[in-house]
Parts: sequence; structure tokens; C-alpha cells
Amino acid sequence: MQRTRLNWLLASLAALTLTACSGAEEQPAAKPDPVHFESGDECHVCGMLIEGFPGPKGQAITEKNQQVRKFCSTRDMFAWVLQPENVNRAHTLYVHDMAQTDWQNPNDTALINAREAFYVVGSSRDGAMGPTLASFASKSDAEGFANDHGGRVLAFNQVTMEDLTTGMGMHSKAGMDHQ
Repeated sequence: MQRTRLNWLLASLAALTLTACSGAEEQPAAKPDPVHFESGDECHVCGMLIEGFPGPKGQAITEKNQQVRKFCSTRDMFAWVLQPENVNRAHTLYVHDMAQTDWQNPNDTALINAREAFYVVGSSRDGAMGPTLASFASKSDAEGFANDHGGRVLAFNQVTMEDLTTGMGMHSKAGMDHQ
């Protein structure tokens, strides 16, 4: 009889522990909001002051400690994100939706999720460091930009280091294909 009570007690404790664990599942942390670019902010890759340069900018916010890294261009953001030590990390990334803001002075109210954006590689429009990737919330806006300024449209996960090096010089070539 003692053994039966002991077995029942152990089984109850095990069930209680499992129930408590399953009920306390961690909810995914809410994505942090984008941070405004401020006077004096420097690019995490090149060290240039970000303020005053045309074209879309980027930012990465680390999941663990909410550290913000700001980039003077989408090109520099991708150069950092695609590094082997960063490519598999779950950073929250933002870029400007260039359909919603002025190319010369991007407004931070137009920052969008970079992983859901579409990019035009090889356009005739320059950013802070020369050629950059024009970023858009919708594929149709990206295609319209590519029709007007050249280049080809890529989704976030299609952008490669090769696009950052060889694809950037493409804007001088006429008749670019559009995807």
C-alpha cells in the first residue's frame, strides 16, 4: 500500500511538473520598433556620418540585448548582414520604403521590415557610398522604380554578396532584365 501511494505521488508530481512547464511556454519577444536616425549617428560598417546622404538607410537591432547598429546605406547593411558571423542571427532589420519618402532626405516614418522588402540592385540612383539597393515595401513599387532607373528586383533572401560587388556597377549598362 505504501508503494502504491508513493508511485501515485511521484506520478502526480511528474504530471504537475509537465503541466507547469507546458503552460509556461515562452512567447516570442515582440520585434523592437525602428529607431530614428539622429544627427551624429555613424555607419556601423564604414564609420561615415549618416546624416545628409541620399538614399535608403538600414538598421539592425540584436534580439538579445536590443543593441542598434545603423548603416548609411542598404548596401552597407547587407554587407554586414551577409557576413558569416551575422547571416544566421535573428536580427530585426529595417530599411526605408523609398515609395513613401524622398530619395534625398529619407524620412524615418517610412522605415519597414527589411526581410519583407524588395530591393532594386543596379539602378542609376546612388546612396551614401555610391551605388546602393533601393528598398520598397511592395514588389510593384520596386518594379516601377527599376523601369524608371534600371536594375533588377530581388527579395531580401535573394540578395548575395556578389550583388553587392558586381551588381552595383550594373547601372551603367542599358537594358537590364527585371525579375
